[in-house]
Amino acid sequence: MTSNAATNDHRRVKSAGFLFACGCAGASPHWLDSARSLWPAISLALLLGGYALRTVLRGKLLRRSAAQSPIVSPTSLQPGDVPPLDVIVAARDEETVVTCLVERLIKLRYPADRLSIWVVDDGSLDRTPALLDSLADRHPRLNVIHRSRDAGGGKSGALNAALAQLKGDWLLVLDADAQLQGDLLEMVMPYALDSGWSAVQLRKAVVDADRNWLTRSQAMEMALDAVIQAGRLTGGGVAELRGNGQLIKRSVLEASGGFNEDTVTDDLDLSFRLLTNGALVGILWDPPVQEEAVAELSALWKQRQRWAEGGLQRFFDYWPTLTSAQLSPNQRWDLACFFLLQYGLPVVSFADLSTSVISRTPPTYWPLCIVAFSVSAVAYLKGCRGANQGPAIPSPGFWNLLVAIAYLGHWFVVIPWVTLRMAFLPKRLVWAKTSHGEKDPLQV
Repeated sequence: MTSNAATNDHRRVKSAGFLFACGCAGASPHWLDSARSLWPAISLALLLGGYALRTVLRGKLLRRSAAQSPIVSPTSLQPGDVPPLDVIVAARDEETVVTCLVERLIKLRYPADRLSIWVVDDGSLDRTPALLDSLADRHPRLNVIHRSRDAGGGKSGALNAALAQLKGDWLLVLDADAQLQGDLLEMVMPYALDSGWSAVQLRKAVVDADRNWLTRSQAMEMALDAVIQAGRLTGGGVAELRGNGQLIKRSVLEASGGFNEDTVTDDLDLSFRLLTNGALVGILWDPPVQEEAVAELSALWKQRQRWAEGGLQRFFDYWPTLTSAQLSPNQRWDLACFFLLQYGLPVVSFADLSTSVISRTPPTYWPLCIVAFSVSAVAYLKGCRGANQGPAIPSPGFWNLLVAIAYLGHWFVVIPWVTLRMAFLPKRLVWAKTSHGEKDPLQV
């Protein structure tokens, strides 16, 4: 097995190569005459913009209002066919939410003899260990695992500690602030089984969207993400796990090597390892998994740096397989376009703007940026309208839509900075958890 140091050096070299390639792509149009300087951006706008627009428009959103019947009827499963299921949560310093979390999990409707609940106390320094032990005394289905603070592996290490003890056929991985409706398992499990998925990601819904403009924008962003995921899957592309609310077949997870302890985003890494093992991930709009958004820019900055680093790591780590014949042509095309839009465009745009300032020439990649933000607006409109379960998604009115589109601009700062840091600064493996409020916004 490759050592962590070798893996980090490997990532650093690839980060530097990616940064150099994007820098050349962003600067080179400025060397052309003004009549041809926009050709690269216009060509990419047509190519990548067409891919993105098709992805957004063709996505099938399995919506279900509270008054409607389940998407897949739970009666399709006979009592003896209900698979054993483990619910797993990794918790570190979560005293403000852990009691509400356990009470919600205990109320999930599922055969009692087929459901086990696991919470891993990952070296908490607050009252989390004592609260969990007290809850375990009252709820026999709750299993608590205590890890030392320096056990290592971050969230992945905590999840692997539980994985070694699981007996169920499936596992549902949740964050400590996850909020679930009582019939969630009754709807999700038949969907996973009847559709033949090896894993299913639930749409993430923000419970505190009305707190401020930042949480409102994140609530709309989660809807946009689910729209894009559904569109990628419908077009024969790749859907990905999102950490909170991921249902995974245990045998497939173990065959893929469990959770990677050498990454800052276990969900994104696992998505690619499942893919390279031929396992398919589905996306389900309703019911959602509900969670809190970060309410301050400083917290968002830390969170998005981790997401960007983990996102780049997985492409650098698995790129040879992702471009091989092991994947279908549609999957390879989807991954290439997604990579260029999500990670390439922000770095190229930064290089373009920097060259523009230095050479005193106009920016050249604005056509591609306009197309990318315009398609994002279409995704917002599609995802934020219509009936949904869970918390209401903010209406995509003019002001909300304008703020949400501008909010996406933070990726054009985060990703270039993270790329620079990965290329030139020492690696720091940090599991930075989201701070949670002291009140439970969901009444169970």
